[in-house]
Amino acid sequence: MLSFIREKVEELIKKLSAVQLEYNNLDIDGQYKLFYEIRKRYNDTKLIGNCDVDKAVDFIFLNRTCFNGLYRVNRKGQFNVPFGKYKNTKICDYTNLFEISNLLKNVIILNGEYNQCREYANDKTFVYFDPPYRPLTPTQSFVSYSKDGFGDKQQIELAKFSEYLVKSGCKVLLSNSDPKNINPNDNFFDDLYVGFNICRVNAKRIINCKACKRGSITEIIVYNYVNEIIKNENIYRLAISI
Repeated sequence: MLSFIREKVEELIKKLSAVQLEYNNLDIDGQYKLFYEIRKRYNDTKLIGNCDVDKAVDFIFLNRTCFNGLYRVNRKGQFNVPFGKYKNTKICDYTNLFEISNLLKNVIILNGEYNQCREYANDKTFVYFDPPYRPLTPTQSFVSYSKDGFGDKQQIELAKFSEYLVKSGCKVLLSNSDPKNINPNDNFFDDLYVGFNICRVNAKRIINCKACKRGSITEIIVYNYVNEIIKNENIYRLAISI
C-alpha cells in the first residue's frame, strides 16, 4: 500500500478521483451497491502477494466510505466493515497523498510481524506500537481487527517484546485503551508495563453507532523516555524529545 503511494502516487490519484466522482454522483442506494461491489472485489483478491494500484484504490475507497473508517476482518481474513452512509465523501485527498509520497521517498518499508523488527533494535531506534485496543467490555464491538485476534495473551507478549526493545536501547511508545474507564481497579496495563511511564489522556470515543455515546474517555500512552503530551479533544499531539 505505502509503496504505491510512494512510487505511483499520480496513477493512484487519477483512479481515486474517478471513483470519487462516480460515487458522489450516485444516490444512497447506488452508493450502497457500489460499496459492496468494491468490498467483494477487495476480498476476492488476496492482499498479500497480489497487490497492485487497483487494490490500493479499493483499500482507500473502503477506508473512506465504510463505517467510521474502521478496518476489521472476519475469521477468514475478509474485510467486513459495513457501509458508512456518508454524503460528499472525500475519497481522494490528493494533497495529503502527495505529501505522504514525498515523505516516503527515502524510507524502507517492511511488512511483517512486529517482532521481526528485532534486528533493527538499538539506541538509534524509535518504535511506536498501535496494537488492537483491549476491549473495555466483554461485549464491545469492533475488536477483531485481524483473523487471528489480539487478546490478553498477545498484549502480554507485546509488553515483553517492548521490554526487550528497551533493554536494546530503543525508545518505545505505545497506545492502548484504558480499562479504568469501566473498572477503576483494573490494573492490567499498569501491572503489565511496570517500569514504563504511563500517561492517561482524553480521547473522544468515535467507534459508536450513536453519536450521543461518543463521549470523552481516557486512553493510555506508554513510553520509556521523556516526552511532552499535548492534550486535545480529538487527537494526541506528541512532542517527542529524543
